Amino acid sequence: MNTTETWALLGFVALCLGVGGVSGYFTAAGVGAWYDGLKKPAFQPPKWLFGPVWTVLYLAMAIAAWLVWRQAGLWSAALGLFGLQLALNFAWSFIFFTAHRLGLALIDLIALWITVAATIGAFSAYDHWAAALLVPYLAWLSFAALLNASVWRLNAA
Repeated sequence: MNTTETWALLGFVALCLGVGGVSGYFTAAGVGAWYDGLKKPAFQPPKWLFGPVWTVLYLAMAIAAWLVWRQAGLWSAALGLFGLQLALNFAWSFIFFTAHRLGLALIDLIALWITVAATIGAFSAYDHWAAALLVPYLAWLSFAALLNASVWRLNAA
């Protein structure tokens, strides 16, 4: 790995963890009386689990994007999809935890799921490991959609 590749990898890590950090800010600001007062399904994981899971997923996203960048360049359609999914990912925390719009958050999450699935397909054309690194993310989003839908249903007025 040369110096350019090292800096690019660090850039992708900074980007993904930065998005995660700002999303975490919105989440932390929204977790409290409002969130604690919501009815949640029995399969709701403990709060402490979300931080470590998301950290690993953001790191995997960064590595996947870097692997594709090495072959496709920064302005490829595959990395365009990656950027779109990152924006949708960021928006979800704000919509759910700040705006308290559970139904709209679910719509965002469905769009995010579709975009990540498309990103996996686009990444697979360049690097199968890059695509594989996003599969746990898609699985987690599937669980998150079920959780979001359940919280929305349980708290519909």
